[in-house]
Amino acid sequence: MTTYGPPEHVYVENDWYDGPRAGVANVNGLPHRFISQWDEKEDEYMGTFLVWPIDPEELALEQEQWRIFASWNEQYEAGLVGTDSHPGHPGTNTRWDEIDLQLSARRKSVPSNAKQARAQMIHLEREQRYAPIGPAYQLSWRLL
Repeated sequence: MTTYGPPEHVYVENDWYDGPRAGVANVNGLPHRFISQWDEKEDEYMGTFLVWPIDPEELALEQEQWRIFASWNEQYEAGLVGTDSHPGHPGTNTRWDEIDLQLSARRKSVPSNAKQARAQMIHLEREQRYAPIGPAYQLSWRLL
């Protein structure tokens, strides 16, 4: 049985449902996009992910958009803004929308070199759940 690697940094969480479902994290020390696989028969997420490397430009865009979200979330948790101001709502944040256009296709198209992996989540003890540097957890990966 192959063991999981060390806990690695998660840069961005793009989707969460009972755990991280999509985002950008280090896998073996390098930035990768990850997306949870869906089981059509069981109508639920499987425990496996597809992972593939991303280039520095893509990582920079993901991090910039994440920082926009983290800034909004800090205001939201302080009770200063409501959900209607979430930057993911089209037209709410111009830069978010620009980045979304650039990343939309990249987030959906899984390259042929994508690998299957399983992940274990390790929670980080810190004040902010969604900090500008990333969410408050790391992932340990096991490539299949």
